[in-house]
Amino acid sequence: MVSVKDVPADILIERLSKYIKENVSEVKPPKWALFVKTGRSRERPPDDPNWWYIRAASILRKIYVYGPLSIKDLRRMYGGRKDRGVKPEHFYMSGGSIIRNILHQLEAAGFVEKRKEGRVLSPKGRSILDKLSAEIYKEKPVLKWYEIYNVEEGD
Repeated sequence: MVSVKDVPADILIERLSKYIKENVSEVKPPKWALFVKTGRSRERPPDDPNWWYIRAASILRKIYVYGPLSIKDLRRMYGGRKDRGVKPEHFYMSGGSIIRNILHQLEAAGFVEKRKEGRVLSPKGRSILDKLSAEIYKEKPVLKWYEIYNVEEGD
């Protein structure tokens, strides 16, 4: 069975964000999403107008791959180094409000469940990710460069 780990992350996130935008009415960016930075380490807001859906798809993939995750874990994953001029760079975690709002929307859509140890994928969310991964895996031209690394030794 094909899983999320068998396909390239960028292709999966792109397809999943399109699916979320077209089919999931619960996930919508708030009005302030056009003006907000994603964290202290960023200088400007995202340029892509669909960045909310891309972030939601990325969060779903991270929960699938890395198991139960808290908001703090996701803030650390999306954080980055801040350029502080002549002073040394420093790591800052990303903003929690964006992640929290996306998780609430994904919970309302039925893709994520809240547990004591953190957020996990629901069976509905896992099945959608598995279906999209299987579709991507069937398209061999997309994964041609993956086959280079899967060649058996001795050939």
